[in-house]
Amino acid sequence: MIAGVSTACLYPKPLEESLYDLAVNGVSCVEIFINTHYELKKSFADSTAQLLKRFDVKCVSVHPFTCEMETMMFFSDYERRMDDILEYYKLYFSFMNTVGADVFVFHGGKTGSGKNRDFYCERYSRLWRLGREFGIKVAVENVSRCQSASSSFIRDISHMLGNEFAFVLDTKQAVRAGENPFSFLESAGKSTVHVHISDSGEFGDCLPIGKGRFRFRQFFEKLNSFSPQCSVVLELYRSGFGGISELISGYNILEKMIEPYSKEGKI
Repeated sequence: MIAGVSTACLYPKPLEESLYDLAVNGVSCVEIFINTHYELKKSFADSTAQLLKRFDVKCVSVHPFTCEMETMMFFSDYERRMDDILEYYKLYFSFMNTVGADVFVFHGGKTGSGKNRDFYCERYSRLWRLGREFGIKVAVENVSRCQSASSSFIRDISHMLGNEFAFVLDTKQAVRAGENPFSFLESAGKSTVHVHISDSGEFGDCLPIGKGRFRFRQFFEKLNSFSPQCSVVLELYRSGFGGISELISGYNILEKMIEPYSKEGKI
């Protein structure tokens, strides 16, 4: 298991500045949130890879800025949209190959899009197989406004897709959807490859670690039983913490929490 921080925490600071701030403060693992098309250019990917190498930082995952378009592009009846979006997502996969990431975060269709599970799985499978050509796992994230908000939905598509399925668990999105994050672990099991983590309680569903009542120890025990090689990144909204020092403090706490489940006892 490995701990990290998402560059999304520092939005709207430019990606390269966010990454530098995390790296210079000792964060050894990150998720990169691509914010715009410019950041998918080869020159930008190359400079990002150089920055990662300079500070010996591992990028485990990439989150696309086009997630809000996925309902229209992946799950409509207009086939040409699907062809176009698959071609566009090759840009993400090429970026990931350059920076060394292997988990791609996929929101999928929004709730009420009117498509059944068979249709969802057919469209997701096409993206999964494209990702596999690049050595990448396309992982469905539970998002409160999407079909994936339900742990029963994740359980069903996990059974339907078998080995062609991966899952990103977002604890705040589970709470926001009225679900127990532990239920998603039960539903996805060993297919859980990545976690977006934060604290939660009476003061909110996306809090710095220690500001809520989330049962971290029990969570990591269960996560380790299903997916001991999972990456776990701190993902907070910029309004939810005071500054970079508080974010780094949360990362250090997270590292300590997962230390018993780290292969070498140290990230």
